[in-house]
Amino acid sequence: MTDHRLEPTPDTVHWGFFDATLQPVLTVASGASVTIRTVSGGADVIPPASAGLAVLPEHRTIVETLKPVLPGHILTGPVAIEGAMPGDVLEVRIEDVRLIQDWGWNANRPLRGSLPHRFPEGRLLQIPINRNAMTATCPWGSVVPLRPFFGVMGVSPRPSYGRVSTIEPREYGGNIDNRELIAGTRLFLPVFVPGALFSTGDGHACQGDGEVNLTALETALEGDFTFVLHKGRSLPRPRAVTPTHLITMAFDPDLDDAATRALEDMIDLLGAVAGLAANDAYALCSLACDLHITQLVDGNKGVHAMLPFDVLPQVEQSAIAGF
Repeated sequence: MTDHRLEPTPDTVHWGFFDATLQPVLTVASGASVTIRTVSGGADVIPPASAGLAVLPEHRTIVETLKPVLPGHILTGPVAIEGAMPGDVLEVRIEDVRLIQDWGWNANRPLRGSLPHRFPEGRLLQIPINRNAMTATCPWGSVVPLRPFFGVMGVSPRPSYGRVSTIEPREYGGNIDNRELIAGTRLFLPVFVPGALFSTGDGHACQGDGEVNLTALETALEGDFTFVLHKGRSLPRPRAVTPTHLITMAFDPDLDDAATRALEDMIDLLGAVAGLAANDAYALCSLACDLHITQLVDGNKGVHAMLPFDVLPQVEQSAIAGF
């Protein structure tokens, strides 16, 4: 059982934007757990009654009541964490992720995605989901295994940024679209405003690294999150820990620059958690660290570096939260 529950309603979501002036819809103490439900997509993705796919009432209410402030996602939140201040780090423990509807959608849009020159026309697919089998069957017959995660998890940006779209991931997280951030993962985010102001959404039933045509299998999700505040920690960008891997992440319009930052962050992290000299960490990354293209389609491209714990002789867990 979690300590709190947050449902998506017109009063508890913000559509298309992050903003440091947003007021929290829930405030919790460090260590508290919150169940958060999310919906994904505007009125244009909702299937007609003839499709035989049930639409969540809260999803229909939101798209009939609200309009996107900027192009982007419907996010539930923000949740404030008591005592969080700029210069701290928020650890988000993703305890569980559950599918809550029996369909998802995938779309490519004109002038968007990885290959807009080849696919100039938009297309929308509404794909049935089998929650018991944890599979989705595509119209051409492919059966895809499901591995649900939240594409957007982020805290408020710096106040100086003003109101920004949810589409581009940045140092505060946001539209990370990292398929490794499933249940059992811990995500670490730098804090830029009092309360941190965590929001989530953009539920994905599954996604390949790259998210190449613009979207994953977008759907409604419910997640259990535990929030742990680490005071006075320095963290340049989000990082994560799975049961088996350390993960550093970076975002930039230039894929090479994103890769460089993700790799440098991993080298710095290995110095902090394993006491490795920079040259040794650099060599270890060449031997055992994988660089993945997180996504190519959100303005700021993403790269995440993954290093297995089992190649490290020792790990100082407290250092993962920042320096």
